[in-house]
Amino acid sequence: MKFARTVYWIAAAYGFLSLLPLYFLLDKIGRDAPPPVTHPEFYYGFLGVTFLWQVVFVLIADEPLRYRLLMPITILEKLVYTVPVVLLYLNGRVPGNIMRPSLVDPIFGVLFALAYVRTAGKQRSIANAA
Repeated sequence: MKFARTVYWIAAAYGFLSLLPLYFLLDKIGRDAPPPVTHPEFYYGFLGVTFLWQVVFVLIADEPLRYRLLMPITILEKLVYTVPVVLLYLNGRVPGNIMRPSLVDPIFGVLFALAYVRTAGKQRSIANAA
């Protein structure tokens, strides 16, 4: 249980810390990775959705067994950005400085999968005790 709690707390903290500054960097991102963002509603919408996933990670960290059924979805959540970015990079459509940071997410995905497997035994033992 401690492993799942720790992994999800670290993921949430990392997410909050890395996403929050992006709310204030729209223009800089447009300069550093042209073209400028022409639809800020999509940019801020993406940030909002990803920010809310950090809240889900906090919920799971607080009560891993209660929210264990969300864990497989969180594993997938860690792939939905990285996979397309890596494919775009391999096709020469995004530079390495965009692709490299996306490689953190699959690390969390693996840790989430380990947390899911490790909590299975705990869930079974609680079910058998009832």
